[in-house]
Amino acid sequence: MQKLDVVIIGGGPIGIACGLEAQKKGLSYLIIEKGPIVNSLFNYPANMQFFSSSEKLEIDDIPFISKEAKPKRNEALEYYRRIVTSNNLKVHLFEKVSSVKKIDNSFTIATDKSNYQTSNVIVATGFYDIPNKIGCLGEELPKVSHYYKDPHFYASQKLAVVGASNSAIDAALECYRKGSAVTLIIRGPEVGQRVKYWVRPDIINRIKEGSIKSHYNSTVKEITKTDIIINTPEGERVLKNDFVLALTGYMPDFAFLEKLGIALSKDEKLLPTYNPETMESNIKGLYLAGVICGGMETHKWFIENSRIHAPMIINAILQNNIK
Repeated sequence: MQKLDVVIIGGGPIGIACGLEAQKKGLSYLIIEKGPIVNSLFNYPANMQFFSSSEKLEIDDIPFISKEAKPKRNEALEYYRRIVTSNNLKVHLFEKVSSVKKIDNSFTIATDKSNYQTSNVIVATGFYDIPNKIGCLGEELPKVSHYYKDPHFYASQKLAVVGASNSAIDAALECYRKGSAVTLIIRGPEVGQRVKYWVRPDIINRIKEGSIKSHYNSTVKEITKTDIIINTPEGERVLKNDFVLALTGYMPDFAFLEKLGIALSKDEKLLPTYNPETMESNIKGLYLAGVICGGMETHKWFIENSRIHAPMIINAILQNNIK
């Protein structure tokens, strides 16, 4: 079995950036992705528009040309796919890592398809795989989803959208415009302040005019086949309901990080341990990259401010090789 210089777990934008950097510096490497190229972006809503402008989503100074100032999902898929194919990056797709074990100065990585040996590991797995559950009775019913794809599915249906962030607000507006009877259920007193600045006035106006109903300072008590029961400041309300989109955010796979031996903070943030100058974790030779570095603070790191992790990590690996 050939021993690689580095194996990158996760084929999202930051994993791709790490692969490009390793390739430029002459390191033997492999990117392992459990789904398609940029799996998380692929699973974003079909019409999703980024908050960042295209140049802030660029990696390795490769131009990202977009029709609009803020690119959409399909343009991002095209951009990152072309980077992978044009640069002949070594990527194994639809391959899931099951374990990473370190013996002396070498890691053995087992997947559902093969085994690999490497001197270094980069974990760039993002945070989109595990939804934050509401924790109410009925959340596992088929009518409930924690992921939103296309508004057409909810046309002419009574739809409850739980959440106040970009994903929830985008879904509420899109589904309303395709003919859904939309009710927003928001735990706090207002629409989230981090909602895209060109979208926030839209949702506020739709709520004010009554096109989209809203319940602030409210939580979901129970979901049934025909209703959704919520706790509001005015008391319990029972709303007729066909579908529920519980878009309450997502979290990194902390169980996987702990299985790797990465220490997490003891507070609710669950911040993984790493050196901010090299991105090396408490396990020598195991590095973290991208949004996963923020633990539960998934808004802290994103593509535009974590692109720098790739050169930081590869330079650290090269320096360790010299030593």
